[in-house]
Parts: sequence; structure tokens; C-alpha cells
Amino acid sequence: MKAPKNRRVFVVGYDAATALGNTFTATWQAAIEGQAGFRRVTRCATASRSNVVGEIPDWDPSQLPYVDRKEASLWNAAYVFLTMEVCRRALEHAGLEMNEETGPRTGCLIGSALNGTDAYRIATENYRVGGPFKVSPYLLPNVCANLPGGKAGMLTGFTGPIFSPQGACASGNHAIALGARMIRDGDCDFMLAGGVETCLVPEIIQGFSNMLASIKVGEKDRAFKDPTQASRPFSLDRKGFVLAEGAAVLVLAAEEAVQALGLQPKAEVLGIGWNSDAHHFTRPNATTIIRAIHDALDDAEISAEDIGSINAHGTSTPTGDATEVECLRRVFGEALSGIPISANKSQVGHSLGASAAIEASLSIEAMNKGLVLPTVNHIPDPAFADLDVVPNVVRNHSYEYVLSNSFGFGGTNCCLVFRGI
Repeated sequence: MKAPKNRRVFVVGYDAATALGNTFTATWQAAIEGQAGFRRVTRCATASRSNVVGEIPDWDPSQLPYVDRKEASLWNAAYVFLTMEVCRRALEHAGLEMNEETGPRTGCLIGSALNGTDAYRIATENYRVGGPFKVSPYLLPNVCANLPGGKAGMLTGFTGPIFSPQGACASGNHAIALGARMIRDGDCDFMLAGGVETCLVPEIIQGFSNMLASIKVGEKDRAFKDPTQASRPFSLDRKGFVLAEGAAVLVLAAEEAVQALGLQPKAEVLGIGWNSDAHHFTRPNATTIIRAIHDALDDAEISAEDIGSINAHGTSTPTGDATEVECLRRVFGEALSGIPISANKSQVGHSLGASAAIEASLSIEAMNKGLVLPTVNHIPDPAFADLDVVPNVVRNHSYEYVLSNSFGFGGTNCCLVFRGI
């Protein structure tokens, strides 16, 4: 194999669809206004008390110009069209045209935790009601994890490598990390990297509720009358995450390609730290998380003191938040109290495989605008009295480096350091 080229890697564009808005622009505007995008589920019927979710508002793929009735019928896994559109818009935001030169040098890594679960559910019901010949021949393509990236390539024209990093709730960060490494080494010049999740089906909602991961909103909970208050990372009364659909794609590019095409860099992918826990399938392991953060700082060739903001995994679960705080205290020591910590899941919920990519795009936008996004719905927890979680209101803050943490089921950790431009 050829020696790696050791190229610098920049983020040159991104787009997203979240519970706050069906575009990145709409998401960003709602985020800086301190909104939270939660409501009782309308995508499906469920008897679960975990019925407060994050739905992408005003998202109707049938209105896209490339989705006709036949396409909509064949591709009934909702993550397919969502990926296609967010990839298209991310390339547009980057100003990167796919042509005979750029297309073959552009890859696509879109992670998802659940893939085409909704399509499988439809096929199962068709089998039950109508028999075996009512199962769509498109079922298997719909559940293939690489398929949304492939369809995005058919739409936009890139022909580089495509696959789906499967890192559970850290999938988006894994995609960014892998894409950066592939560009650094010379496999690609450009990469569409991110995550997508369309998880609002009854069995998934109920499954998370039964494992005591998602919040059950009872009559005495403050979110009962106001669902927007359901997700509250690091808050005294946190009770679990809010399940949400969403997607985000970042466009990565090699330094010389940025210069040659006159692209506008938004941030540099500077450090990657990733490992696994060998501990428990859901409970985090502080020892390996600490090592992942240290590895990201070491890869970036900076010290803990250089970090100006932290984008926390911050799921709003009692154990998860407490463990992450323990890890941050061990890494940053007394300096932690002076570092703003944003928990975007307080506003967009937990989009599983898409969450890290959504948070990366928000982190980069905030850094470049000299802001830190709020952790909304916050009631101080005395156990976290030393933390600055940017409670409830966006704040001006100038900094050069942001750490973005992401951890997933199965004990998988991926922490990234971005440098602002």
C-alpha cells in the first residue's frame, strides 16, 4: 500500500434536519432562540408513556422533486429520502459540484443505529395480512445500511466509496472520524460524513421505555403540560432521553482540494479519540471514556487547557450524565468550571446514530459565530455545581477548539476535536 499523504482535513459544509427544523438554517435559528422541539408522537400510535419525541417538522419527502409516487412506494424506509436530501443540501452549502473530477474522489459515510427498521416492520405486517408474496422485493435494499448513501450518490453524482459506520449512538462521530482518516491518507479528496435516524415506530419507542432509557412523562412531570421540557441534561430532575428522528451530513475536504476549488473551510477536523468499553452493553465505562478524550486531545496535539467549549453527549439520563461529568472532571480538573458545556439533546433530543453529526454541525457553527449554545430546561443539580452548562440562554464566547463527545450502546466511544477557522 502507498504511504499515507498526511493531509489536513477541513469541514467545508453541512446540513441537517432535526426536531427544531427541517433544514440546518431552521435548526440553528431555533437553537439560538433557546427552543426545544418536542411534542407527543404523531408518526405512529403508541400506548407508551414515553410518548414525547422529537419529530422533524414539516418534513414531507413526497414534495421533493425527485420523489414520484413509484419512488415513494418502493423506498418505504424513511431514512432513504432523508439522507438523499440532506446530502444534496450539504453539497450545496459547501459549494462543491459533482463532476467527472470531483465525483470519483467523493465518498459517503452515513451511520445509523436502526437503519430501515420501519420498512422491515411494513413487510412483516404485509406478510401477516397478505401472505409471503406481499413482501416487497425492495425490502432488502431498504434495510441495507449503505443504501441511503448509494441513493444519494445516484442523485448527486459521487462515485467514491460508500458504507455505513455502525457505532450505535456514536455513529455520526465514527463517520466523521473515518472520513477524515480516508481523506488524510489519500483514499478520497471529499467525504459526505454523518448520520441519519428515522426511529419513531411503536416497538422502538416502547423498547427504550422498557429499558428505562427514555423519559416517561407522567401527570406530575413538568413536561406533561409542556412536552418541550422533557429533555433536561445535567438537570436535577432528569429522567431519561427524548427519542428523536434526525439527520446531519458534514462535507469534509482535503486541504489542497479546498484551495484548488476555492471552498470556504468552516473548521478543521483536528483530533480523534475512539475505543470501546469491554464493560456493559448500556452502562458507560469511565476509564475508557477518559482515555478516548485524552486520545482526541493527543491526536490534535493540544492540551486540555486549550479546549474552549465542550459539546457533551448529555443524554439526560441519571447515570449517563453523572458518568460523563466524572470523566470531564478527571480530564480537565479544576479548569472544567471555566469551560462552557452545551448539551444539544436538550433541544433536539436523542437521534441515536444521527446525534453526533447533528451536534458536530451545531458545535462548528457556534464556534465560528463566537457563541455557545444553551442547555435548556435546566434546573441546577447540586452534584454538578462546578459545571457551566450554559443554562437556558445562548451566550457569546470566543474560542478556537471544541471537544464533541459521543458514546453508544455496546460500549463504543468516539470523541472529536474541531478547530475553528
